[in-house]
Amino acid sequence: MWKEFKTFAFKGNAFDLAIGVIIGLAFSKIVTSIVDDLIMPIIGAIFGGLDFSNYFLGLSSNVTATNLAAAREQGAVFAYGSFITVLINFLIIAWILFMLVKASNTMRREEPAAPPAPTPTEKLLTEIRDLLKNK
Repeated sequence: MWKEFKTFAFKGNAFDLAIGVIIGLAFSKIVTSIVDDLIMPIIGAIFGGLDFSNYFLGLSSNVTATNLAAAREQGAVFAYGSFITVLINFLIIAWILFMLVKASNTMRREEPAAPPAPTPTEKLLTEIRDLLKNK
């Protein structure tokens, strides 16, 4: 059983997938930081100091707080500002992955190979065909 598990776990595709997931998680944290620390403050400044992270609707009459963390302690909230931030994260990651796949596909494209030179038999058959065509 151990041998079967080892064969499965360290088979090329499963192992490569595990590495990809780990790198993806690290990459996700980088993108989250870029969005939260760089992009969202700029968007907030453009729109008059808006802070998307604190946009929410209280779903209970008990929710009277003005920031999301305190509102969550008071009751259920509809945190649409957090959703906007996550949506921007997704769009950035999707765009970067699209560009990576596009670059990878461009590099993988091979120039079509030149057709091989005709063999003596093919040359002879071509001449015969051309002669018959001219008759």
